[in-house]
Amino acid sequence: MDSRISEPREPHIFDAGIFEELREIVGSRGLITSREELHTYECDGLTNFRVLPRAVLLPDSTGQVQKIVRVCHRDKIPFVARGSGTGLSGGALPVENGVVISLTRMNKILEVDLSNARVVVEPGVINLDVTGRVAPQEYFYAPDPSSQSVCSIGGNVAENSGGAHCLKYGFTTTHVLGLEVVLADGSLVHLGGKTLDAPGYDLMGVFVGSEGTLGIATKIVLRVVKRPECVRTLLAAFPSTNEAGAAVSDIIAAGMLPAAIEMMDNLAIQAAEAAVHANYPDCGALLLVELDGPVAEVAALMAHVDEICRKNKAWEIRVAQSDSERALVWKGRKAAFAAMGRISPNYIVQDGVIPRTELPNVMREIGRLSTEAGLRVANVFHAGDGNLHPLVLFDRRVPGQEETAEALSSRILELCIAAHNRTPCFRSITTIWRRRRTCAGSAICRRSGSTAIIAAGGSITGEHGVGEDKKKMMSKMFSEPDLETMQRVRCAFDPLQLSNPSKIFPRPRLCGEKPGEYVAHPLETAGIAERF
Repeated sequence: MDSRISEPREPHIFDAGIFEELREIVGSRGLITSREELHTYECDGLTNFRVLPRAVLLPDSTGQVQKIVRVCHRDKIPFVARGSGTGLSGGALPVENGVVISLTRMNKILEVDLSNARVVVEPGVINLDVTGRVAPQEYFYAPDPSSQSVCSIGGNVAENSGGAHCLKYGFTTTHVLGLEVVLADGSLVHLGGKTLDAPGYDLMGVFVGSEGTLGIATKIVLRVVKRPECVRTLLAAFPSTNEAGAAVSDIIAAGMLPAAIEMMDNLAIQAAEAAVHANYPDCGALLLVELDGPVAEVAALMAHVDEICRKNKAWEIRVAQSDSERALVWKGRKAAFAAMGRISPNYIVQDGVIPRTELPNVMREIGRLSTEAGLRVANVFHAGDGNLHPLVLFDRRVPGQEETAEALSSRILELCIAAHNRTPCFRSITTIWRRRRTCAGSAICRRSGSTAIIAAGGSITGEHGVGEDKKKMMSKMFSEPDLETMQRVRCAFDPLQLSNPSKIFPRPRLCGEKPGEYVAHPLETAGIAERF
């Protein structure tokens, strides 16, 4: 495999015979080709990028998915699998002259086996519906993205989605036991299973978070967990994010593992309050801390959290007194992204990760960059595991503001990568889809000239994925050997790169070319030019 820039694949020419063959597979109501209807699928939740596919297919079974993919493989048609389209990195962006395979009709919960704490679902099942199905038996599905009422399990698997309660319970990869996958040639494989720790390579772990580049999951075996005896949610108001961040570090340092620790700054509070009237205090930073477990343990820990918050200058502390009050507190937090429309006509949301101890420093630097750019930045984040969601606010109608917002967004991600000191090393091999959301002490390899260095800092994404949006940042986070290793994995699953091509990696590559390590252009070595 060569890391040189490859020639683009010749665009496939669709003819009537292809459309008719696809129509026979999914039926006339399962094939969308009209331009008006195709616009529905031209982007995901990141609307900055838009591409019109040649067709959208709506299979309702694994067999239909296999037949569609076999046609694509035979005629070298690129395809993009799509769930609910709530992704925020352009991961479900269509490919020019390609097709979209929408899995929304594959929405059945196939098996509920609470004796073994597992549920088998199709990829189109909505996240919250899994908990809804098992809640009467006092179980729940832990990963809870803010879009959990509309996002699909297939998309969660593709992006390795997180959520507020993943601090304690782990994110999607922790709760996936097995997968049925259609590979890019149409063959069917089973990764993992209904039991833990299957022998052999952890191919299921490689697949979860691969952003649709390795194939299409058509059945998913999920782990569900027993609902705790007691759940309590505390809301604390602080003068600024500095004090709130210090409280987060102190809570974790005290040996506690809350179910969730969420933070919102003043701009985010204003937007959420305007949208859902959660009765938030007007403060510099708001901390939501949720504890669960036995009643006595939760009571003791909650008292300790209260003490820590007050020590860090919290001037108001409330504990939700009912399920409805707790639900309203969380409704405000989960509505924060959508609520930004209340205070800004446009925004860009990013998804960086830093060590918890760097929160005050990074927040100060984001404030400085915001002032320098002349744009406001609202901050909402999973403070417990250092997963930031800075929202850069701008007005597209003002000439140049969108470009300024994009540049500021990239600078914030670079700040997350280099959020700590760097020390010399030889090499760090990391795979992006096994990225760490709690990254204190993590090692990320970068290359400076011919010397690799480690930044004990963060990541360009914790849960939203790389997709189309952040692929240009990959070469800033990973060295060439890192990217080569990831690309070898991709090519092992999909040598023709038909499955969601052009995503994740910073430049096109082609399997089977001249082997050997990439030789940098002199302009790149001199720091004058940069590869994307």
